[in-house]
Amino acid sequence: MTSKQRIVLQVVGCLFFMALVPGVGSARGNDGFQQWLQSFYKRAARAGISRRTFDTTFAGVTSPNPDVLRKAAYQPEFTTEIWDYLDNRITPHAIAKGRVMGGLYQKTLAAINQRFGVKPPIILAIWSMETNYGAILLRSSRLHYVPRALATLAYGDKRRRSFAEKQLLAVLKIIQSGQIPARKMTGSWAGAMGHTQFIPTSYLAYGVDMDGDGRRDIWSSVPDALATAANLLHKNGWQPGRPWGREVVVPAGGGTYIGKTKTLGQWRQLGFSRPGGQGFADPAIRAELKMPAGPSGPGFLVMHNFFVIKHYNNSDFYALAVGLLADRLAGKKGMAQHWPRPADSLDRSEKIVLQKLLKKQGYYTGKIDGMLGNNTRKAIRAFQQKNGIRADGKPTKALLKALRR
Repeated sequence: MTSKQRIVLQVVGCLFFMALVPGVGSARGNDGFQQWLQSFYKRAARAGISRRTFDTTFAGVTSPNPDVLRKAAYQPEFTTEIWDYLDNRITPHAIAKGRVMGGLYQKTLAAINQRFGVKPPIILAIWSMETNYGAILLRSSRLHYVPRALATLAYGDKRRRSFAEKQLLAVLKIIQSGQIPARKMTGSWAGAMGHTQFIPTSYLAYGVDMDGDGRRDIWSSVPDALATAANLLHKNGWQPGRPWGREVVVPAGGGTYIGKTKTLGQWRQLGFSRPGGQGFADPAIRAELKMPAGPSGPGFLVMHNFFVIKHYNNSDFYALAVGLLADRLAGKKGMAQHWPRPADSLDRSEKIVLQKLLKKQGYYTGKIDGMLGNNTRKAIRAFQQKNGIRADGKPTKALLKALRR
């Protein structure tokens, strides 16, 4: 490990130890929650969890986490189009930082590729998608003490109870194994942990000790986290050396084949081609046609590895973003075709101007990054309501013009 890598890990490690120890509730506590915890211990004991492990894990935890319940109940107010989803994830920052990280962890990524058959750009793209190359782990406001978060969901969220109880048992097994101290068990409100955001059962199934220190530490060890991500892909059938998919030009009427699977040779006979007239390297490979924006948008012939990526997150949007970002990190050009954006939609530079104007006028308090998430949409709607504009929260050129007045 180089000195630069040690510095990165030391900074992350220090912040972990300082940030989130077990969340403590109100002084009065919560009798119902405490009763639930004690009843859950009986199930944990049957699974081999010691009283000491259980008590250490929940030392100081006296109530459920209300923030977790708020996030669990949250329903998105706005739908996301595929182009906005990709705009927010395949950014100049993500590409530039990914290349820097690729250089910093070059030897580690090469060793991971040798062991699991997954090339560095795919692993880097997943790392970017999950935690912005670990940057999210440095934001304590985004982190939760995972045992308390999962106990909260099991106790207070009927829809997620079964999931949360299963994950909580896995957390206790991880702690009892000595892989990680309880105090470092931080993650998302739903229990996703570490640089590459593994839920506890997936950690147990795929966790890898890549740095050779005897522990599978996806929180502080970047090699362990990246190898764990590669192992998930490997164990779910990743095909080394094969692409995830290819952007294609869809012939007139070709949208009727959305969701169909054929060999690349058969797709070529139907008039499908690569942008720029490139051919298909292996006409025998089978691929499915995806057109995320519908028949009027660009097409993608996706192959086996695309569906392996979906074992990480079962979303076509997610798998497409990982594939396209990985292509950029590998030095390939971006998409050749354009998405069918509405005529009044904003490009990335205009989105940044929009956020700056909203912030200047007191509607927005977040980061100026061109990523129009729910906070930006709420700010847009607040501006629209105050100025007699239909409050749909949509970022448009007309809205930008109104802000500039």
